[in-house]
Amino acid sequence: MVDELAGKVAIVTGGASGLGRGIVERFVAEGARVVIGDLGSGPVGDRGVELAQALGERALFHPTDVADREQVAALVATAVQAFGGVHVMVNNAGVSGRMHNRFLDDDLADFERVMAVNVLGVMAGTRDAARRMADDGGGSIINLTSIGGIQAGGGVMTYRASKAAVIAFTKSAAIELAHYGIRVNAIAPGNIPTPILRSSSAETDAAELSRFEERIRATMRADRPLQREGTPDDVAEAAVYFAGERSRYVTGTVLPVDGGTVAGKALRRRSQAKD
Repeated sequence: MVDELAGKVAIVTGGASGLGRGIVERFVAEGARVVIGDLGSGPVGDRGVELAQALGERALFHPTDVADREQVAALVATAVQAFGGVHVMVNNAGVSGRMHNRFLDDDLADFERVMAVNVLGVMAGTRDAARRMADDGGGSIINLTSIGGIQAGGGVMTYRASKAAVIAFTKSAAIELAHYGIRVNAIAPGNIPTPILRSSSAETDAAELSRFEERIRATMRADRPLQREGTPDDVAEAAVYFAGERSRYVTGTVLPVDGGTVAGKALRRRSQAKD
């Protein structure tokens, strides 16, 4: 659809790269004005500035670390000041925990940072955006979780716990905020190439990092019922649905965008089984 989000103001955290960037670009293409919230220093900050410049007057970059509640509040205030309100809040920013060979070796050193970004950031973003939306007659809040928060599995335990917490929070917030006409839903991506998987590895050698990522993705592809590769635009399509009027009677839901992974493992074809 074209201009499905015309007249709406959206905030997308973690919007400088990966899934967040895909959502930002799609929202602007659909007619929204978007404030991009992401880290302000280093390559991430540079990408945020460049993205906003490329998208023109309907996009604005605001440096934000979502683990800092005051910065989240400032992000929402910037959207109101620059564009006059907030109709859609996408809490996308997230980090991965460090992957260990076994949980017994996990020192939990990254626990505070993962929880601060993945859970506190979502809660603060939801609360601060909802405060404005409640005064303006409602809105849509979209939280990014993961199939790792739905489906049990080994590895990156803190990350899995944080994404499960986002699901529970999303459903609880949906119940409470419905009184104000605010819808709260979650998207659970899975098996979509983004930089977050590589960041979970302890390896520093570039070649070994590539081999690590390919091993994990090969396993994901083998388990996925749909053979086509997922893309950031698949997630952006779901975000447009939740942000627009087509989902006006939908709240408290978790939508996997994962090629059917959480439904069950892919069935092997008979020809494959004979090999």
